[in-house]
Amino acid sequence: MYSDKKLMILDGNSLIHRAFYALPILTNSKGTFTNAAYGFTNMLLKIIKEHAPDHIVVAFDSGKTFRHEKYEEYKGTRKATPPELKSQFPLVHKILKALNIATIQLEGYEADDLIGTIAKQAEKENYQTFIVTGDRDAFQLVSSAITTVITRKGISQLEIYSPEVIKEKFGIEPAQFQDVKGLMGDVSDNIPGVPGIGEKTALKLIKEYGNIDNLFSNLEDLTPKLKEKLVSYKEQVFLSKKLGTIHCAVPVKIEFNDYKYQEPDHEKLLAIFKDLEFNSLVQNVIQSMESELKEQQALLNWELANTYDEAMAMLEKLPKEFACYVGFDQKDYLRANITIISISWGEKTLVIKTDTMQNDELSLILKQIFVDPTQKIIVWDLKSILVAAKVRGVDVESTFDDIMLLAYLLNPSASNYELGKLSLEYLNRPLLLQEDTTEQASQMAVVLWDLRTVLKEKIREDNMEELYEELELPLEYVLSDMELQGVKLDKHILSLMGENLAQNIAGLTKEIYEIAQEEFNINSPKQLGVILFEKLGLPPIKKTKTGYSTSAEVLEELAERHEIVAKILEYRQLVKLKSTYIDGLMALISPATGKVHTTFNQTITATGRLSSTEPNLQNIPIRLEIGRRIRKAFIPSSPEQVLVAADYSQIELRVLAHIAKDSNLIDAFLNNHDIHTRTASEVFGVPMSEVTKEMRRQAKAVNFGIVYGISDFGLSRDLGIPVSKAKKYIELYFSRYPGVQRFIDATIFKAREQGYVTTLLNRRRYLPDIYSTNRNVRGFGERAAINTPIQGSAADIIKLAMLLVVGKIQEAGLKTKMILQVHDELIFEVPKEELAEATVIIRNAMEQAYQLDVPLRVDMKVGANWYDMEEVRMGKNA
Repeated sequence: MYSDKKLMILDGNSLIHRAFYALPILTNSKGTFTNAAYGFTNMLLKIIKEHAPDHIVVAFDSGKTFRHEKYEEYKGTRKATPPELKSQFPLVHKILKALNIATIQLEGYEADDLIGTIAKQAEKENYQTFIVTGDRDAFQLVSSAITTVITRKGISQLEIYSPEVIKEKFGIEPAQFQDVKGLMGDVSDNIPGVPGIGEKTALKLIKEYGNIDNLFSNLEDLTPKLKEKLVSYKEQVFLSKKLGTIHCAVPVKIEFNDYKYQEPDHEKLLAIFKDLEFNSLVQNVIQSMESELKEQQALLNWELANTYDEAMAMLEKLPKEFACYVGFDQKDYLRANITIISISWGEKTLVIKTDTMQNDELSLILKQIFVDPTQKIIVWDLKSILVAAKVRGVDVESTFDDIMLLAYLLNPSASNYELGKLSLEYLNRPLLLQEDTTEQASQMAVVLWDLRTVLKEKIREDNMEELYEELELPLEYVLSDMELQGVKLDKHILSLMGENLAQNIAGLTKEIYEIAQEEFNINSPKQLGVILFEKLGLPPIKKTKTGYSTSAEVLEELAERHEIVAKILEYRQLVKLKSTYIDGLMALISPATGKVHTTFNQTITATGRLSSTEPNLQNIPIRLEIGRRIRKAFIPSSPEQVLVAADYSQIELRVLAHIAKDSNLIDAFLNNHDIHTRTASEVFGVPMSEVTKEMRRQAKAVNFGIVYGISDFGLSRDLGIPVSKAKKYIELYFSRYPGVQRFIDATIFKAREQGYVTTLLNRRRYLPDIYSTNRNVRGFGERAAINTPIQGSAADIIKLAMLLVVGKIQEAGLKTKMILQVHDELIFEVPKEELAEATVIIRNAMEQAYQLDVPLRVDMKVGANWYDMEEVRMGKNA
């Protein structure tokens, strides 16, 4: 009679191996292999949930055992553990420790022996024991008190074996499996057994004779052939039985109290699952932590102010350093209202409800918080706060740390930097979603306060303090001014362009219908597919789940086969121009200023480049003339001003020359050669004077292709030439610019070694794809490794230039304003009387922003709008 005490023993090695081979190779974003650890953990948690053990322990193998002394070839045919699997055993041990699950391991013994010893001891102490393994050797341990649970279909299914199940399925008692093993051996463990005797014969013999001793006493009953085999391999049979028998008297101290199941260390477990990116398991831990989190939230010491007077009284208590969270009623802070402000300094938290306050009251509250230059404030998204304050007439003077910016620099490829995610990632503390927004806001401020120390330390470890404090943080002030300044648009010009586009779209629609000989919805991929591939009989290049693909890539490939395709491509371009860049821009013009006020995003791109949204002014089309004309609508704020465009000339290729230290490339820039003509001359082996336009075009594609890690296939597609020819061009390029080849090889090698690449200013980008076993994914990682130091360094230089230009303009007391940044180009609104002085300041600042081995060059243009611009002629002293 056994009690209801339930013990679970897991065969660690067996289950981890099964998990590894059951799941595809997985890695986290740092390149750590995780599939075995993930599969094992999932299975373990599932078993715990289903069987609810009172005690649990995981047994592991430990190198060579006493069986190797008996038989040197024991397990000798096993392949070495793959490094992808070997590296995951420490992860599993770490997870088990965080789960507070005991482990056992003893030199000279296998996990099976430890399992057998514990199980038999547990049987004596009236435990009901479950052995979880992928190895059927454990069948020999089964008894009325010991059940074996075998994993099937990798690890997704479990089969439970009691003595009754074993008897029914195999016809023998559990202990007789030792004798079966003696006869049949075990290929996986290199236990020899008797050649030619498999499981079916072994089971039949043991079922009939009971054990191998009795079998050998009755050899005369067997066929001559079988008798001869057994006689010949008698020693091997008894050796195989010894090797296959689980040793149940391992000299190990067993304390069942040490195996008692207890709650995991949720915080440690959460940290591990986050690091390994076990996202579904992270959510499970968070749910388990909910009661703990509610207790923590209840302990928060916070005060609430619902009125202006209450808020001002509370703000008198502010220390010189605190965290401040500002909540808006929508994500677009340029057009949003401030609804709540929360402030924390560790021991105290204040929450101010501002949604019912008058504008002048809110302004006074913002002044009380943000205008003391001796205060250090921790915020999330400083730029939004600067804009919100300035819109309300408050000039911010405090100093800041921006948690969002710090988090971005530490991981520029993250999908977002929301506070809840950052709290989970860096503090192992999920935010509790509260119905009460005041409680939610109080959490936000506390999280900001706690995050600052952690993130600043990591920034120091990654050597990005200077990048953060001297470039990215000051840039927020510049960008906030640019957002508020906005860009004026000529509505009349946009309207005329819209009407013109509408007429062209209508004309194209009519022509398409005439060619198709019927009317249909051109914007419907399904209807368009029927017309192209069924009615007109064009070859369907690609299919999707819903039918024929009519993507731009497919249509471009079909363009030469039928006149309708070119017209559809033109139709799509015009429709996009009208909807996105005419109607879209018109809708975003502020009635108050007559301008569009874009949001510049500092934390979106993985390379450090800025982007913009609402509207996206970085993406105004320039490939088609009709698209370029949209720039005509971009005008200065007043007729007394002009627009000045300052564009870095080939900055990425100049950065490449500097980083690669290639003497030929450096020489080209030092001698002010046209780099594409020079490259064409080098690649095609002709003097620069004999380089044709076509040669230069192809050289330009190679130059920029190299920057983006282009393949011979990619270059052949871009240039419309055979792959073999593209391959030859690339080989010729590297033979003339060997420093570039060395840079690429060294960069990829280093990226694999350390998991990331850096820019000239030490901006870091992690590249998990570089470890992928998928060739295409790994290729993307390698291209990113090549491109990031180049494009990222160019982005760093442009940001430096923005700070330097604004500083110099302010020093000179000019009214010139920087209003746009578009990739390598800065756009300024310049009073006409300042033009000569401003252009000199802008060019000098941009060209001196960073010292490369080659000169930085800036092309400058001036005009009454962004389209009609002429080159700025500079004097000798410029």
